[in-house]
Amino acid sequence: MNDYRTEEDFISEQKIPIDAYYGINSIRGRENFDISADKNDNILIKTMTWVKKACVSANLDSGNIDNNIASAIIGACDKLINGSYDNQFIVNPIQGGGGTSFNMNTNEVIANIALEILGHEKGDYDVIGPLAHVNMSQSTNDVYPTALNLALILKLGPLCDALYAVKNTFDVKSKEIGSVIKMGRTHLNAAAPISFGQSFDAYASVLLRDYERINAVMESLSVVPLGGTVIGTDYKTSPKYREYVIGHLKQISGINVTSCANLADGIQNVDNYTALSSALKICVLNLSKIASDLRFLGSDKKYGVGDITLAPRQLGSSIIEDKVNPVMAELINQVAFLVCGHDLTISMAANGGQLELNVFKPIIAYCLFKSIDITANALNKFNKYCLCDNIQYHPR
Repeated sequence: MNDYRTEEDFISEQKIPIDAYYGINSIRGRENFDISADKNDNILIKTMTWVKKACVSANLDSGNIDNNIASAIIGACDKLINGSYDNQFIVNPIQGGGGTSFNMNTNEVIANIALEILGHEKGDYDVIGPLAHVNMSQSTNDVYPTALNLALILKLGPLCDALYAVKNTFDVKSKEIGSVIKMGRTHLNAAAPISFGQSFDAYASVLLRDYERINAVMESLSVVPLGGTVIGTDYKTSPKYREYVIGHLKQISGINVTSCANLADGIQNVDNYTALSSALKICVLNLSKIASDLRFLGSDKKYGVGDITLAPRQLGSSIIEDKVNPVMAELINQVAFLVCGHDLTISMAANGGQLELNVFKPIIAYCLFKSIDITANALNKFNKYCLCDNIQYHPR
């Protein structure tokens, strides 16, 4: 018995592992873009599946698809949403084609799960086709940014929670040590007395602004170009499809999504992503400044400043006994360097868009996901192991 099946397109045939739910386009995408061990984010897989479920539901409402086929595709989406098939997404997140390979990977996995639901073999695309049925009334150009927007909204929730928690910690500490006086410094030299409470309140204030900036951008992401298909002209969709698909997506996701007033604008422009990247960059720069302040103030009493002592987290030297380093603050500094680098990449990708499409959304998605995840994780560590730990204050 063969351990593979054969699929064919206008380029050539490809052998597909018999138990694989992906197909020929996924194989080609993996071959072309296998540049790292990175995988597509499981949140993006989930939100893309939300989009596919909304699209087939809208096509059913429009009378464009058979009820049995639609029901099987919806059932496949429900199976996929819980993460059981994430290992079937084999294309690197950084890919040419504006996300087409990821879209096709999704279409093929859904089609083959749906075929099994109806009792057919994987690859029997005459019954349920990745393009003919799963991708009906869609283009990569409208479904990919829609899924990306939803994934960013989901990811920004934990980041905002972590950021607000750090802001709250500074609020609490500013009250606890409100009357403890230290020397205020400008140009690194003594200037005038200030309380630790006033200093920490300033940190809380700037982080609140960061929180509000990120939330404002997050709200803009709920406006999506779904239904615009290739370039925002509703090409190959039914008259009420756009209305139906947005309604289904809102219900499926639980997010109050709305349609772009100008679909062409939503497909070709990426300023909402550059705005988010900018807000993230501003946030980490503020955090890095705070971390550097704590490192400076916590330098040892004998040879440094010594206004505070940060709680020791680990040995600071392999050769010097009893040395402790401000490792949690240094973590924040390095995360800031990385996020700023991602912001530059996103800026260049935004600048690279041409005419009716920006094909560089995959690298934008990759950088935004990395920036959001690493910042949220670092904030939680910084809050727990630096700010909430026992900081000692040395008034003078």
